[in-house]
Amino acid sequence: MASRRGNAKTAEQSDKYSVLLPTYNERENLPLIVWLLVKYFGESGHNYEIIVIDDGSPDGTLQIAEQLQKIYGADKILLRPRAKKLGLGTAYIHGIKHASGNFVIIMDADLSHHPKFIAQFIEKQKEGGYDLVSGTRYRGDGGVYGWDLRRKLISRGANFVTQALLRPGASDLTGSFRLYKKEVLEKLVEQCVSKGYVFQMEMIVRARQLGYTVGEVPISFVDRVYGESKLGGNEIVSFLKGLLTLFATT
Repeated sequence: MASRRGNAKTAEQSDKYSVLLPTYNERENLPLIVWLLVKYFGESGHNYEIIVIDDGSPDGTLQIAEQLQKIYGADKILLRPRAKKLGLGTAYIHGIKHASGNFVIIMDADLSHHPKFIAQFIEKQKEGGYDLVSGTRYRGDGGVYGWDLRRKLISRGANFVTQALLRPGASDLTGSFRLYKKEVLEKLVEQCVSKGYVFQMEMIVRARQLGYTVGEVPISFVDRVYGESKLGGNEIVSFLKGLLTLFATT
């Protein structure tokens, strides 16, 4: 019994969490999100690295990231930029290639996802041995702050229609704050064909299809303080097209 406990503790100590931070025009937000990540990982004692994947931001995000690397160290802040904006799915593929952790955390760099929830994600994963843990705005004490009625209706509507059509077994399909086992994320990204707003939804649907287990942690989502939202009319049309494609193929 003592030996098993010792083995579990050793495995836990060897766990490493790679945080993928895709960025585009996030120079105001990046210093604070990185500071918060360093703070909460430092307090929890978990081994980590932060991989910044900047897609040629014209506002100088990469230069800010370079300064942060000097402050926190190249072992903790990895810069893996790309020449131009190529989409979220490809940013994750790019980031995974450079991730040395056995777990990967994906989150937004715009402060809408608070790093304080990461400890709960890790605890939840360990409790149930889940293949992925997803933050949910629609269960328990989760919620959304700072959105106008239009954004809330779009998000709720997208979630409701997706639940009705695909029955994915998770309460928040369009969120992008998640913890994955690295090999699971690699497999899911391989399977996914969507881009943009629908990509996160497809990841959960494919997870169910492949028999992966999904845990959920209620989170508070806060609208970005700096910069502009990247959700526009084109993304909504793409979402509807992607939803119909998934309905037809899963």
